[in-house]
Amino acid sequence: MAETTTSTAGNGPVKPRTWGDEVEEEEQEQKKLESSNATPSPDLEKIEKLTISDESEPSKTGDDEAGVVKKNESLLHEPDELKVEIKTGDTIYESASTFEDLNLSAELLRGLHHEMGFVRPSKIQAISLPMILTPPYKNLVAQAHNGSGKTTCFVVGMLSRVDPSKKVPQAICICPTRELAMQNDAVLSKMGKHMGITSLCAIPTDSASYVPMAKRLPVTEQVIIGTPGTIKKYMSARKLSVRDVNILVFDEADHMLAQDGFRDDSERIMKDIVRSNGGCQVLLFSATFNEEVKAFVSRVVKDANEMYVEKEKLSLATLKQYKVHCPDELAKIQVIKDKIFEFGKWLGQRIIFVHARNSARMLHDALSKEGYECTSIHGAMQQEDRNKIVKEFKDGLTDVLISTDLLARGFDQAQVNCVVNFDLPAKFHSPTEPDDEVYLHRIGRAGRFGRRGVVFNLICSERDRVLMEKIERNYEHHVAEVRWDSNDDFEKALKEAGLA
Repeated sequence: MAETTTSTAGNGPVKPRTWGDEVEEEEQEQKKLESSNATPSPDLEKIEKLTISDESEPSKTGDDEAGVVKKNESLLHEPDELKVEIKTGDTIYESASTFEDLNLSAELLRGLHHEMGFVRPSKIQAISLPMILTPPYKNLVAQAHNGSGKTTCFVVGMLSRVDPSKKVPQAICICPTRELAMQNDAVLSKMGKHMGITSLCAIPTDSASYVPMAKRLPVTEQVIIGTPGTIKKYMSARKLSVRDVNILVFDEADHMLAQDGFRDDSERIMKDIVRSNGGCQVLLFSATFNEEVKAFVSRVVKDANEMYVEKEKLSLATLKQYKVHCPDELAKIQVIKDKIFEFGKWLGQRIIFVHARNSARMLHDALSKEGYECTSIHGAMQQEDRNKIVKEFKDGLTDVLISTDLLARGFDQAQVNCVVNFDLPAKFHSPTEPDDEVYLHRIGRAGRFGRRGVVFNLICSERDRVLMEKIERNYEHHVAEVRWDSNDDFEKALKEAGLA
């Protein structure tokens, strides 16, 4: 799939970034050619407890962006007391208990209720949506746990700010990977089905379908969702006018603005848009924000509302996490097939994370030889192949997906209830230091929308042991150990997770 247009009416030099492989793709292309009332007061910086009452009957909230869970899904829940730190200026906001409280258009409400199947906002949405939708449309920095409904927040924001009668770009969403961009574009198309709004998915293309930028027509779609390199090329070639853009979203903003991520491109895009339209609202969404990124954001995103979920809530208490000390790499494979897969009677789909492409290929070959139907994905694959693998997994045609950190962030698939860290995530420039944020994003693939899930961390070296200890220390969360050769231990662990 190349850049695609969809109509929602119709149906010191920094080293290359280490996941998503966008840098490599862009270089190859050149060579070839995003409660409680948030009652504000000046400098409010305290913990607020959300007191939005839950309906007595289970209902589907706006935190299920995949739109695949029935309203009476018993495993869907949110913490009753979700602690959120809110910082606002002088604007007064009132949290929303229903979508109708937000003064949305009838067409957008129809999309939320009938197309997405949502009944009421999730707790994070109840707080953040009024801040997004209330004039004077202040900037927002929002951090909330995986599966809390962040995508719905910024998609509703974009759809609400677009005038369907104006055939010019009015909203831009920037994502770190094309898979996430395509996923967000699909959510926007579904939610905005009745609004007559068009969108462009601006992502890198394969060489076979590549069209030089000079030969492309100016963008007339109203919402642009894509990766930073491609969007920057459109802007540099003057094919994407940003004069009428009034809302700019960064999904997975911590990586988009990290020093070793996409900071340069992201900052350039932001400055160009704000220079063209000083009233443009900037929304930054992510499950994690480290202190370095927070400090940078405070300098470049002025006068922003801020929303942060309490750190311990990010440990995803609905997930059961375990560590398994294995004698060697072959024992890791044995643990996966003879223990986890064997005793997990109620396992749904599974994602196994590895650190490199070669590991993905090796593990894929090993499991395939044992008769398991599995697929693997990494950034060096052709885009057409990546799209096919993701679609097959989302359609439920495959149960096991082996991935690099390409799919660690924002990949929504409700049927995934098991994540295996074949390799623990480590920082690219400091391999003895864990990448805590990536760990959180990885395990969040099994905890979408508050459902139960299980995570197994496979360890076989002293370096692995140190990485695991540092992850536990950072999140102040003890991860129980399971003996690699004990059937009883694995059966007990899976039963504790409700999966055996």
